Amino acid sequence: MKKKTIILSLIFIFIITSGFGCKRVDKKVKEAMEPITLNYWRVWDGPDDFSDIIAKYNAIHPYITINYRKLRYSEYENELLNALAEDRAPDIISIHNTWIKKYQSKIEPMPEQITMAYPVEKGSIKKEVVPELRTTKSIALKDIKNNFIDTVYKDVVIKKDGKERVYGLPLSVDTLAMYYNKDLFNNAGIVEPPAYWNKDFQKKVKQLTKISAKGGIIQSGIALGGSSNIERYSDILSVLMMQNGAEMLSDSGQVRFASVPAIFKERKFSPGMEALRFYTDFANPTKEVYSWNSELGNSINMFIDGKLAMVFGYSYDLPIIKAKAPKLNFAVAPLPQIGDLQKVNYANYWVETVLKKSKHPDAAWDFVQFAARAENVKSYLDKTGKPTALRSLIEGQIEDGKVDVFANQLLTAKSWYRGKNSGAMEKIFKEMIDQVNADPKKIKKIINSAAGKVQQTIK
Repeated sequence: MKKKTIILSLIFIFIITSGFGCKRVDKKVKEAMEPITLNYWRVWDGPDDFSDIIAKYNAIHPYITINYRKLRYSEYENELLNALAEDRAPDIISIHNTWIKKYQSKIEPMPEQITMAYPVEKGSIKKEVVPELRTTKSIALKDIKNNFIDTVYKDVVIKKDGKERVYGLPLSVDTLAMYYNKDLFNNAGIVEPPAYWNKDFQKKVKQLTKISAKGGIIQSGIALGGSSNIERYSDILSVLMMQNGAEMLSDSGQVRFASVPAIFKERKFSPGMEALRFYTDFANPTKEVYSWNSELGNSINMFIDGKLAMVFGYSYDLPIIKAKAPKLNFAVAPLPQIGDLQKVNYANYWVETVLKKSKHPDAAWDFVQFAARAENVKSYLDKTGKPTALRSLIEGQIEDGKVDVFANQLLTAKSWYRGKNSGAMEKIFKEMIDQVNADPKKIKKIINSAAGKVQQTIK
């Protein structure tokens, strides 16, 4: 079958380049057959990770060339904005799920249908390949809702002018999990990692934390309570708030994490503030769970060095830890929960989308949809070791065991819109954490002020 597809593609290319068979091809088909190049910009993944997808797509559309470019994360946004300003922007880009509304005005929403040329073998006796125009419907909103995990629909489908439009599709979705050092657990006589944020969790943190006679932290039980030296501190605090019942953002765009939801009116403090207090207690020297401060190193590096028992991270941290500490005896456990009734995990992912400045938006969206399909995206997931965004592939990843913990959390993973500048929101959360650590008594004033600042980024 594969050999036959390649032969058909080669014949189709010959038709395009030689003009052979053009008497059977009308003007619209000829225009659709014109060779085009789609420039595709991403971060993290290299060309080899996409080679299978691109090869399969070229077998169907041999006149389309996918020019893949990997950029450094540190330079990506700046290069993209410069390219947009200078009219040299790519056709397809990958953006973080929290950037969608930031780039919304620059994105060409997915069209309802796409017309493309396909090589078709015709004739019963004398077979020949003839290009044929086909108009196909794009993935329906209900299929996005049914095929992808829940958070995807909420993030990529935006209502504009009274109509819901699709602004991107993910190839994978990561979830926040807990890495733990098995040797440190064994030395402390701890059998298994904590599954809940409860007294048992606090007890294990105390057992795993070692403080010197001078008050310095020699070994930390967990990376909680701080800001800049804890990887993804804003994600950790966000999911703690969400698990505790905080409404991060209302449907009308009001920042609510400092408020008390209507169903919790009997509470004296907001669930968001309770989560913030719980989080910062681990950096409070007066608390029994004290295990972190601003003088410690980066959380992932400390874990790699064997000086940190538990750290929170994503699946992308796994190869980094293994590469830097091949002899480290560690494992990955699910993110602790408040209870079993309503599990909440945190989603972190990128989406593939098409820029308005693309000269070939239909072809670009056709490729994005092709890449996101289960039968095509699987090779990318296998090569990169990333959790899927599709419900149909979750069970297979759990059984495979490579990213089982992360995949097992996908159905309960959530995200929240953090404003047009997610970086600004992270800085606001950093200031909030640092201020509470400096003066815990002012926590209510501090969280209310932070919510007001985040509100300014919501448009």
